[in-house]
Amino acid sequence: MALSLAAAAAHGVSYDPNVLPKGEEYFKLREGLQNCRAKFENEKSGRVAFLGGSITAMSGWREQLMAYLRQKFPGTQFEFIGAGIGSLGSVAHAFRLEQDVLSKGPIDLLFVEAAVNDTANTGKEPERMLRGMEGVVRHARRVNPMTDIVQMHFAMPPHFAEFKAGRVPVAIAQHEKVAEAYGNPSLNLSREVYDRIAAGEFEWEKDFVNLHPSPFGHKLYVNSMARMLDAAWAKPAAPKRHPLPEQPLDSRSYSNGRYGALETAKLLKGFTLVKDWQPTLPAKIHPKIAHLPALTAREPGAEFEFSFEGQGVGLLLSAGPDAGVIEAAWDGGPWNKVDTFKVAGIYLPRAIILDDTLEPGPHVVKIRLTAERNANSIGTALHVLKLLEN
Repeated sequence: MALSLAAAAAHGVSYDPNVLPKGEEYFKLREGLQNCRAKFENEKSGRVAFLGGSITAMSGWREQLMAYLRQKFPGTQFEFIGAGIGSLGSVAHAFRLEQDVLSKGPIDLLFVEAAVNDTANTGKEPERMLRGMEGVVRHARRVNPMTDIVQMHFAMPPHFAEFKAGRVPVAIAQHEKVAEAYGNPSLNLSREVYDRIAAGEFEWEKDFVNLHPSPFGHKLYVNSMARMLDAAWAKPAAPKRHPLPEQPLDSRSYSNGRYGALETAKLLKGFTLVKDWQPTLPAKIHPKIAHLPALTAREPGAEFEFSFEGQGVGLLLSAGPDAGVIEAAWDGGPWNKVDTFKVAGIYLPRAIILDDTLEPGPHVVKIRLTAERNANSIGTALHVLKLLEN
């Protein structure tokens, strides 16, 4: 499966996937991956899920890794679940895990990545990077203690600046805390790419291109994944239940994250529940959020409310050029402003946590539009795709 030396030379790089720049691997196996191996070999079936952002959603490493697994376990019937959605990180993953992954049936092997989008989305809220990733892992393990989980950290230039300064990027550090606590194998592809570039094996702009990798970049990723899996499966071992730590790393982790039904919302003023929402502005829309139901309003003063039971609450939005500043209040408390704008020119999914420090129990959340807007926004709208409840 590895990129051949001849192919690497033809690509104009000196990259050899089997020669490590610093002589040490970029993965940690911890409790390993024997449960899924036993299932694949003994029962000749397996369900493998890929949970991540646009690098997981795009064509590349995922299909190549699927081919590797079929080759590694001939005769095994695999079901592959592609749960990559661009621009979403671990916070959104934790709330959508039930619908997008666990609802498909028992998961034998779960690959999850969020270091790139967590760096971009929650860079100023490192605690939410941990709460999101622990939410995914703890929820998955609570449902099925036999599920093996691989946590991967993909590459981006902001990570490289941290490596150069001798620091571990915050998102990677937070995710590694979860991997260590739950015994999950992890693969630091960001560090590997940085080290290989520093060693002169290839260039970021010319060869890897950007954080959405070139075919060469995707092949590098899958080569490293194959090395990790080969090492994990070098010697067979008996499968065993993964122990679930009695207490989470963070009591506010999103391990009970779920989608709340839009139909449960009480429309107070100005909001409409549209069954097939599409932008009215001349802007693109991410295909994963096209033609979905949405609670939508444009005029300041529009309000809706909903009830839920838990300790954390948020919204999954279609955030586009008209996204405005909203206010949220819970249980009759003060209004808190939230800027929902993400980027101009396209509607992208965006997960916003309104509060994750509520006392466990029943709560009522009220949302209203204001006349304020981000300097880059052209409207005061809000388009809600899902209610996030933890």
